[in-house]
Amino acid sequence: MKLTGSQIVIETLIEQGVTDVFGYPGGQVLNIYDELYKAQDRINHVLTAHEQGASHAADGYARSTGKVGVVIATSGPGATNLVTGIATAMLDSVPMVAITGNVPNALIGRDSFQEIDITGITLPITKHNYFVSDVNELAETIREAFKIAKSGRPGPVLIDIPKDVQIASAEYEKAEVVKAFTDKKAKDKCIEQAAALINESKRPYIYIGGGVLGRDIAPDVMTFAEKIGGYIGCTFMGLSAFPSDHERFLGMQGMHGHYASSMANKEADLVIGIGVRFSDRATGNTAKYVKNTQFIQLDVDSSELGKNIKVDVGVHGDLKDSLERICALVKKDERPGWKEIVESLQAEEKAIAQKAEEATAVPLTPKQVMDIINDIKLDSTVVATDVGQHQMWAAQYLKFRKNRTFISSGGLGTMGYGLGAAIGAAVGSKERAILVTGDGSFGMNLNELATAVSYNLPVTIVLLNNGVLGMVRQWQTLFYGERYSNTVLGRKTDFMKLADAFGAKGYRVATPEAFRAAFSEASESEGTCLIEVLIDKDEFVLPMLPPGGSIDDIIVAKERGE
Repeated sequence: MKLTGSQIVIETLIEQGVTDVFGYPGGQVLNIYDELYKAQDRINHVLTAHEQGASHAADGYARSTGKVGVVIATSGPGATNLVTGIATAMLDSVPMVAITGNVPNALIGRDSFQEIDITGITLPITKHNYFVSDVNELAETIREAFKIAKSGRPGPVLIDIPKDVQIASAEYEKAEVVKAFTDKKAKDKCIEQAAALINESKRPYIYIGGGVLGRDIAPDVMTFAEKIGGYIGCTFMGLSAFPSDHERFLGMQGMHGHYASSMANKEADLVIGIGVRFSDRATGNTAKYVKNTQFIQLDVDSSELGKNIKVDVGVHGDLKDSLERICALVKKDERPGWKEIVESLQAEEKAIAQKAEEATAVPLTPKQVMDIINDIKLDSTVVATDVGQHQMWAAQYLKFRKNRTFISSGGLGTMGYGLGAAIGAAVGSKERAILVTGDGSFGMNLNELATAVSYNLPVTIVLLNNGVLGMVRQWQTLFYGERYSNTVLGRKTDFMKLADAFGAKGYRVATPEAFRAAFSEASESEGTCLIEVLIDKDEFVLPMLPPGGSIDDIIVAKERGE
C-alpha cells in the first residue's frame, strides 16, 4: 500500500514492536506528530518538558526493559538537545533510535531556519546514523537502525528525515520484527587457552560488567564461579546483573568500590573480565593494576580486547557461548585457600564499616537512607540515579536481586540524567521507579517533574540535599587544600514548594524514622513524590582510590588535604 513518509515512520515503529516513544514536537516533525495523533490507540507518546529529558527517558526505558528506546525531536535546537542523551547511551551501550526532522532537501546546506547537520554532529556518538533523502528508502532504513541498535554491543542510532521525505509517498509492506545480528562464536584455541589459565590459577577473580547485564547471563556466571571456586566483583555498569546477596558476589570494585571486591581483585593471580572494558575508574594506575596478575577478557566487541590493559587471552564472541565452553573445559576446584583470603577481606570490610558507623555523629547518614530503601522496595523496582556522591552511595549500599533494576550514567557521568531515566523506567516497567539524586544533579533537569506529574507516573524521588556539589567538594577537601571553589551552592530553592508547584507530594526529612515513614507512604501512593533528605555536607563516599593511585592507595577513612 502507498503511504506518506510520516505514515511509514509510525507504521514501521509499530511493526518493530514499539509501544512507547518519547519526544517533543516542532515544525519539521509536524507530519510525524500528526500521524502519531491518528495512531494514538496503537502507540503511546510521552511528551517531556525538554528534548534532553526525552532522550534520557528513552535511555531509561531501554535499560529497564531491554527493548530499543525511541525518541523523536524536531530539527535545529530540538535535535541538538538530544546530543547529551545520545552520548550517554553510546558510552553505556544502550540501544536507542533517535528520529529527527530536518528542513526539506532543497533547503539543506542553505542555513535555513532551524537547519543543522545533526548527522555530522552525532557521528562520533552513535553506532551509525542516516540522512534519508529518498522516501523509498525510509522503511528499510528504520528497520536497519533497529537491527544495528540492538546487535553486538548495543548503542544509539540516529535517523534524520527531511520534511519533504515525510510528505512524499512510497509503497510500504509490513515486515517482521528485525532480529539482532548473530554474535560470532569464539575460536576454539582462545577457549582452550582461557581454560588452561583458569586451571593453573590459585586465586581466580571474575570481573563482570554491563555486557553480562545486557545478555542476562548471571546464571552462567554463577555456575562458572561455583565450579572454579572463584569470587565475583562487578563494574559500576554491572550492578544488578548479579544478585547482591549471593555468597560469591563481593560487589562493585574500583574508585568507590567495596573494599573486599577491590582488594580481592588485587590479591587475585587471574582476573577473568566478562563484558567489561577495564576503564580507568575501575583499574586506577594500570601499571600497578596488571602487576603479578594474568588477565582473560571475554567480550562481544573485539575492539575492547586489550584496549585499556594488556590481556593474556582475549576471547571474542558470544558471551554465553564462550562462558559455557570454557566452563565445560575447566576442572572443578573449590580452592579453599582463596576462600580463606576472601573471607578475611570481607571481615576487614565489615570492621571498617563498623568503625565508620561508630564515628558518625550526624542524625541521618546516606547508608541509613539506602538501608531503609532496601527494606521497603520490591525486587522488581527499578532504581535510577543522577551523578555524584548519591550515585556512589546507591551503588555501594543498595541491594539488587533482579536484572536491569539499577540504571545510571556510568561512562559519560551525566548530571541531570536521573529524572528522565526514572520516567522512562516507570513507563516501561508499569511499576513504581525510584530516583536517587542530589540537589546539584536534580537542579539540571528538574523541569521533568512536570512530565512525571502530568502522566501521574509512580516515581519516588529521594533527593539527598547537602547544599553542595558533594563529589567535587570531596575532591577539594582531600586534594585541593579545602579550597571550595564554586561547590557550595547556597541556593534558596524550597524543594517542598517546588514539589507543590509541579503537583507532586513533597516530604522533608532529617532522621531515619522520618525518612522511613515518608518513603513507606510514597511507595504506597499512586503518583509522583519527592522526599528531600537533609544530610551533612561533609559526608564522604568511601572507600576511594585517589587520582592516579591504585588499590594499594585506597582511602577507607575521612582525611583532610593540605
